[in-house]
Amino acid sequence: MAHQVIIALGSNNRQNAHIQWASQRMALLLEQASFSKVMWTKDVKGSDHLYMNRLVAGYTELAVDDIEQLLKSYEAESHRTPDLITIDLDLMLYDGKRYHLRDWPRPYISLLIPELPFTEEPLIGATKRK
Repeated sequence: MAHQVIIALGSNNRQNAHIQWASQRMALLLEQASFSKVMWTKDVKGSDHLYMNRLVAGYTELAVDDIEQLLKSYEAESHRTPDLITIDLDLMLYDGKRYHLRDWPRPYISLLIPELPFTEEPLIGATKRK
């Protein structure tokens, strides 16, 4: 059974290259992958690093634990460190259940969600694109 997911992508180092790299992996990982535009944001921790962010929606046969493990393996493959976020991949939504709850109030989430092909209004607070 295919599961509906939304994944957040972020990078604060060589942002264009790393977001493109992660987007290519998401396109291979997810069926019917659909991407938002990219958005620049300041570091929520107050550093001088700028982040490039993007969302992707699609479908997967993987279980939650399996997809989260795969996302973490992609982060490790990109040589991510605590300060150098080459790529950050967070499972935000899986079959209607929210994950990474601290990230949902961030403006880039609410601004990029409406660009995705499916949303559930009561859960996400955006309208469905047809």
